Amino acid sequence: MTRRPPLPPDLFDELCPSSLLPFQFGDKWASMVLHCLDDGPRRYSELRVPLGRVTPKALTQSLRRLERNGFVSRTVHADPKLRVEYALTPLGRSMLEPLDAACRWATEHWDELLDAREGGTSPIG
Repeated sequence: MTRRPPLPPDLFDELCPSSLLPFQFGDKWASMVLHCLDDGPRRYSELRVPLGRVTPKALTQSLRRLERNGFVSRTVHADPKLRVEYALTPLGRSMLEPLDAACRWATEHWDELLDAREGGTSPIG
């Protein structure tokens, strides 16, 4: 098993631009799951660290949808004890570039998005 650094617990804090995207890649949490798998396969418990705001049920549903749609693979290892890892498929990896572009866009329009969410108006330009 390849050792990767752990995912930071604050990877998706409340000020993360991904929470303000006015469009979604899959379900509400799919883009965050894809981002977590960027560096390689992760166990469910590893994904729970930065995705602490996501209920276990919602995370499981998101992983199942991503797997069903071909973005994520699920591998069961039985050596020496049972463990399950999730990884990006080539199709899932192809989503990272558009996802990064969407996150950059949200960062650039942070103030306008916050104003819109709070019911205010923001000048465009």
